[in-house]
Amino acid sequence: MSSLRKTALSRQNRTAYLFLLPWLVGFFCLTLGPMLGSLYLSFTKFNLLNSPRWLGLDNYVQIFTEDESFLHSMGLTFQYALLSVPLRLIFALLVALALNKGIRALGVYRTVYYIPSLLGGSVAIAIVWRKIFDGDGLFNQFLSWFGIKGPAWVAHPDTILYTIITLSVWQFGSAMVIFLAGLKQVPADLYEASQVDGAGKVRQFFQITLPLLSPVIFFNLVMSIINSFQVFTPGYVIGDGRGGPVNSTLFYTLYLYLKGFSFFDMGYASALAWIMLVVIGVLTAIVFLTSKYWVFYGDGKDERG
Repeated sequence: MSSLRKTALSRQNRTAYLFLLPWLVGFFCLTLGPMLGSLYLSFTKFNLLNSPRWLGLDNYVQIFTEDESFLHSMGLTFQYALLSVPLRLIFALLVALALNKGIRALGVYRTVYYIPSLLGGSVAIAIVWRKIFDGDGLFNQFLSWFGIKGPAWVAHPDTILYTIITLSVWQFGSAMVIFLAGLKQVPADLYEASQVDGAGKVRQFFQITLPLLSPVIFFNLVMSIINSFQVFTPGYVIGDGRGGPVNSTLFYTLYLYLKGFSFFDMGYASALAWIMLVVIGVLTAIVFLTSKYWVFYGDGKDERG
């Protein structure tokens, strides 16, 4: 009987591995393999034409000691993340709260608000955004109705970053849908009990909604941080592909792209990519470590249990 059971388990394991095979092939061939190849190239000089030449840590030493563009692009990306992430999450939460009032045709509104998240990262939307905030674009035409003469938002280094941040905030749909799903899980009897105790809407929001929604906020925060450090298309399209004007859109991923595919210094670009991976990993780890102080679950316990 035991041998038959072992045979059945072995057959089940083979079936499970067969279904996992496509994912395993994709992981090892399309993810892990290229990552290890990139790690090797980060220690070499490689121009895509000749064989890689081993340099050791020279690429990393040059990045941290001589490359001013590295510091500028990293600082610009941090500035973008610090502004865009909280603004997008706050806006997504506000819209989710508005849609959680039991309005009619909720599915239609949810779809309409989610569409920008699907389209916002495309080249076409970036081009449209550039036209809207150009000197004679729709936004300045709107301001002219009130007698305000707006600048060329995408042509001035002091304002172009904020137009890209506005585009990022406009892509709030995915976070909004997740917030809305979390709000649906908040028990209604908690609000009813708090009303009996005399709690108003503001107090309910800070003492009931936010604590019970904190796991969802945590998830959206982590995903938003990762996505913000991968910003590329808006900077490339709106900044004419070179980080202009005056390097005001030279995001880290754009600088990495220019090093690899414009200057054909693929070894240097690989080193930049691994530095970005470490930075994202450190920031994500910080969020995870601090989450035990502000993430709470439905059993009334925090992440420590």
